[in-house]
Amino acid sequence: MEAFEREFSLGPGVRVLDVGGTPRNWAILDPEAEIVLLNVYDVGEQSLPPNIRCVQGDGTALGFGDDEFDVCFSNSTIEHVHSLEHQRAFASEVRRVGRGLWLQTPARSFPFEPHWLGFFIHWLPKHWQRRVARNFTVWGLVNRPNQEQVDALVDEYRLLDYREMRELFPDCEIRRERFLGLTKSYVAVRRA
Repeated sequence: MEAFEREFSLGPGVRVLDVGGTPRNWAILDPEAEIVLLNVYDVGEQSLPPNIRCVQGDGTALGFGDDEFDVCFSNSTIEHVHSLEHQRAFASEVRRVGRGLWLQTPARSFPFEPHWLGFFIHWLPKHWQRRVARNFTVWGLVNRPNQEQVDALVDEYRLLDYREMRELFPDCEIRRERFLGLTKSYVAVRRA
C-alpha cells in the first residue's frame, strides 16, 4: 500500500476504484482521495470514512465508463476469477476504467502458495491439489474443509506467470516483488 501511495497522488479530487478490496486496506493509508470499493460480495453495513463507499459488482464486467477513475487498484484479486478467459476479461476491464493502474497478484513461480498456505501445491495438477489440500496445507489443517469446499477453491485459484502478466497488461510496466531473491508477486503499473 505504501508503494502504491508513493506512485500515485491520492489527494482530494482523485478517484480510485479498488476492485476486490476492503476498507481495511485503505485504513493503512488514510487517503484523501475518493475510494470506490467493488466486491462480488455484499460487504454489509459498515462505518466508513466519508471518502470511501462500497458497491457490489463483477471485476470481469465493470459497470463504469472508460477512464472514469484516475486509478484502478486491485490487490490479490485477479487470481480468484477461475480461468485465463476470465482473467483476460478482468484485465481488460481494469485497464479500461482507470487511466492509471496498480494491480498486484502472487507469482505462480514462488514456491509458497498464499491462499492454501502451503509449499508447492499450486504446481501440482488440479486432481492432486484436490487430494492434498486438506491434509498438507496450513489452510486445510486449520479449517478442515469438506471435499466440496476444497474443490471450490481448487477451481477458483489460478496464479499467473510473468509471460501471462505481460500478455494481460501490454500497456503496463510489470514489476517483480521479491522475497529471498525469488519473485513472490507481480505488480502491473500504468501511470495516468
